[in-house]
Amino acid sequence: MKPGSQPEKGASHSSNNPSQTEATSSSYPERQQDEGSHKPPPYSGPATPVPTTTQTLESQLAQQKQPQHSTGIPKLDYSLYIPQTFILSENQTTITSHDKQLNTQRTSLLSLVQRLSSVPPKPEIRIIGKSTGAEIVDFDLRLNMMRLFVPDDERQRMNYIHVMPPGENGWRGKTKKSTEPALEGLESWVKRYCEDDTVAKEFVLERCMINWDTSHLEDRLYLLFRSIGYNGRVSIKFPATHTRVIVSPEDKRPRFIASMTKIFTNGPHRYEIVKSVWPYANVPRGKDGRLCAVQDEDAWFQEWKGAIAHAALCKMKKVWVTVEDQLEVLMTSRRGIADHKQGGLEWGTTSLSGEYYSRHYGM
Repeated sequence: MKPGSQPEKGASHSSNNPSQTEATSSSYPERQQDEGSHKPPPYSGPATPVPTTTQTLESQLAQQKQPQHSTGIPKLDYSLYIPQTFILSENQTTITSHDKQLNTQRTSLLSLVQRLSSVPPKPEIRIIGKSTGAEIVDFDLRLNMMRLFVPDDERQRMNYIHVMPPGENGWRGKTKKSTEPALEGLESWVKRYCEDDTVAKEFVLERCMINWDTSHLEDRLYLLFRSIGYNGRVSIKFPATHTRVIVSPEDKRPRFIASMTKIFTNGPHRYEIVKSVWPYANVPRGKDGRLCAVQDEDAWFQEWKGAIAHAALCKMKKVWVTVEDQLEVLMTSRRGIADHKQGGLEWGTTSLSGEYYSRHYGM
């Protein structure tokens, strides 16, 4: 380098002392280790392969069209299940409020109905197996199905508010079902309720599910228990909680007078004209163009049948079947063997054998 000239851009200053150079290069790794650097060495790579940018648009769309597997808790405002001034019933199906403002101010009631319509009911599957000829419960299983009605992406949710149309027979603010009065729109019904000066009245919001083929699921579950050799009686039900919201004035009359009034007036003025509808799919099963909110019934069954059978074989009682049971089957299925004995299975097995699981569940 000529005197007075600047070093080239990117060039490094090197020492003419070989020992200094050697010391610098040999001590550098130790200095990094002492400083506790978390940077990986230059020869390391990611633990999982990084997708290349050459992936075609067609392959990306094909991946998006694959069945969704919703994990975790649905993204909802769970404070809306028991708002202030409301009380949850013992069976967890109904919340009730006697708040005066909700019974007299239509803006408050309208806002409440719209907000509480944004969360679904909690659908379940309840499966109970009892020994034949006895009332001994072999297993008692519950599955939470709410995630199948609530996609993670809010833009894909299918829920809507349904108001009773004119001409339909129902509870229209009287003590018995009727087709009158013929009002249109939620605002009109809220206004009529708040202006009703009757002490005994109630406004009801119902949450419901549609287009969920529980009969098909029931048939598949019965066949599942038959396939694992269970000979007992199986009861399969599809209950739901958090299905009703009731707003009514507080009845301050003596209990005897209030009871007698209900008897002679055939009950309160009932306004049951609005529903929060949560479709499992856009149309019933078997119809053309069916699109499920999250996953169709058969896909769900294929995903969960192993965990359900495993829970039954383990004689689980009054428990929820969760993703942990899925992991138990998938990760420990070869640790135990569910032997056939006299045409049935050995009950109380902690896990299914890999051979048995593959034979019955196609894994």
